[in-house]
Order: sequence, then C-alpha cells, then structure tokens
Amino acid sequence: MALLATDAVVLHSFDYLESSRIFRMVTRDGGVRSVLAKGARRSSRRFGSAMDLFAQGTAQLHAKPGRDLDTLSAFDVLRCRPMLGEDLGRFCGASAIAELTLRFGRDAADSALFDAVVAALDALSAAEGPATIAATLASAWHIVSELGFGPALDICGECHIELVADATVLFSHRSGGALCQRCGRLAPSGRVLPADARDALRGFLVGDAGGPLADAAARAHQRLLREFLAEHLTDGRPLRAFELWEEQRW
Repeated sequence: MALLATDAVVLHSFDYLESSRIFRMVTRDGGVRSVLAKGARRSSRRFGSAMDLFAQGTAQLHAKPGRDLDTLSAFDVLRCRPMLGEDLGRFCGASAIAELTLRFGRDAADSALFDAVVAALDALSAAEGPATIAATLASAWHIVSELGFGPALDICGECHIELVADATVLFSHRSGGALCQRCGRLAPSGRVLPADARDALRGFLVGDAGGPLADAAARAHQRLLREFLAEHLTDGRPLRAFELWEEQRW
C-alpha cells in the first residue's frame, strides 16, 4: 500500500460507522481524494480537533490500487478557516467552490487546481457582504480555467480570429466563448456580453474579483456561469450548493 504525503484541504466530510469518518479533499499531489479516517470520531490524537470543513494541512494517505477509498493515517492541520462559517454568504460561496472541485477535479496530481482552491477559500474568508458574490464568481471561473475549460474571450470561439478588445460580443456556451460578428449571426443562441462584463470575466478567469458588482450584474454573471457549467461540465446531476448560492441573497 503506497504512502502519499501531500498538502490537502478538506472539502466535505461525513460520519462512517460508529467511530470513523470519511473526508473528501483536494490534494496537491493526488488531486481529489476520498479518504477513510478510522477512529476519527473517537479520538482527535492522529487527526487533530481542528480537522474540520475547509481545514488545510499535510495529509498522509495510504492508497491501494483498484480502490476508490484511501486510508488517512494522519493529518497535521496548518490552517483553519472558521470565518467561512461565520457568514452565510461566505459559507454558501465556499460550499459551491467545494462542490465544483469535488465533482469535476481529477484524481491525479494537479498543483494548479489545489492552489486555485486555496486562493478561493482565502478570498472568501476575507470577503464582506455582497463582495462574497464576486469572490465566488472569480473563484469558480478560475477553477473552471484550471480544469481546462475556460471560455475564449479575445478570439472567436468558432473561426478563431482576434476580437476587438473592448467590443460587445455574443457569448455562445456551445462554441466555448465569445464570437465575432459573422459567427454570432450564424449562432443558434447566445448571450450578449457587454464590454464591461467581458472585462470582468477576464479578471474572474485569473481569480481577480475586481470591484463590487451591482445586483443585476451579479445575477447576470451567476446565470452565465451556471449555463456554461451545464454546457461543458455537469453530468446531469444538480449542483445543489451552487443552486443555493445562486438563489439566495444575504
């Protein structure tokens, strides 16, 4: 049974049998993993009392070929994020990020994805009020980009010609991004993406939330993200945490 020692962030957990717990986490050197922590509910000696949702640390995983569930032998907590549980907007945003990562992340080394998730949780930890929406949008688009599905914004998604940087464009989910005027006229559907929204989306793709968003703009960006996920990433199952984050205002 191979031992993997790696940086990890806890994204989901649930009780298993009488004394154990199963954690789902994103790791730097093993991607998204499901791990069994035997006796975690009975004793905190090996895993620490601070091993909770969104905790970050060093995990020791024992992986066996052909098994989907690793064994967690130790977890040294280096960073807790209690502030994510102190505000409903932060918590729902972080839950949406966790759901997106767990659903579509790979079970292979992906340091860029790991760093994007860490940056997302840190940004949300510091966000206040309406800023949590922009922080979640930027974090989600950044993760989508690191997964290899980022939309094209500066070249046409169909014919690949360069687009005018500050132009309003048609955004086609099916085509994977912005379209030139000619391809836009031929597209069966799409959403008009004004220059300011396009510029905001450029920032989101690299994790930059920018300034506060007006409510109408925030809802438009949430809708655009949801539709893009439905076209390129979802497997037919609903994204419950994402739906809750999109529907509510705090």
